[in-house]
Amino acid sequence: MGLLKEKRALITGGTSGLGKQIALVFALEGAHVAILGKDLPQAEEAAESIRSKTSGSNQNIWFKAIDVSQKSEVDSAMYPLLMEWGGIDILVNCAGITKDKLFLKMEESDWDQVIATNLKSVYNVTHSLVRSMVKARHGKIINISSVIGLQGNPGQVNYSASKLGIVGLTRSLAKELASRNINVNCIAPGFFKTPMTDMLTDEQKKEIIKKVPMNRLGDPQEVAHGALFLASHMSDYITGQILVIDGGMSA
Repeated sequence: MGLLKEKRALITGGTSGLGKQIALVFALEGAHVAILGKDLPQAEEAAESIRSKTSGSNQNIWFKAIDVSQKSEVDSAMYPLLMEWGGIDILVNCAGITKDKLFLKMEESDWDQVIATNLKSVYNVTHSLVRSMVKARHGKIINISSVIGLQGNPGQVNYSASKLGIVGLTRSLAKELASRNINVNCIAPGFFKTPMTDMLTDEQKKEIIKKVPMNRLGDPQEVAHGALFLASHMSDYITGQILVIDGGMSA
């Protein structure tokens, strides 16, 4: 349909899971797509997969393997991209990890790594790009949170804290940037078929599905479609909002 034709989109965590699917859907809707991930072979594979599905177009598909929890790495990667592309219209902050453990057994490193990757990375990447959006007086920022951030979960204190922090960041930044025609919204997914849930046992998956009224795990494309809506002109008067996509789990 070309909802994002000629738009320039950057997706962190775009090498696997939800981020990879979002990057693909954006490319199929006509966007130039840049993806960031920590693993170089994964980044190369993701970029090549997108290119193969958009062959015949003249879209730019760019990738870089960096640690988005490190501000210096982010700034070094974003400067040449901004010079080459002239700006970014759409930013999706999707990078995330888990280090699940009951709080009494949680090491400081478990806390620090999750907060740095899931929450600080949102600051790092957004801070590197937002000035160009302000100058252009337009932009869409979409932050991927989680229903776990909204309702909590035993064994995921660090993850829940990082994801709820994203909600607060989203709502505050939306108010700061609204006058510059920049929309800042958040998606809070439930449980989806991704490498994260692939690590769960069949029994664990069954227990999760029992809590989901739609009686299944979500498909990553269903989050990608939500991101597409928030990235497109259809959401131009929506900002500071949390779009929950969880099959009714938190209803």
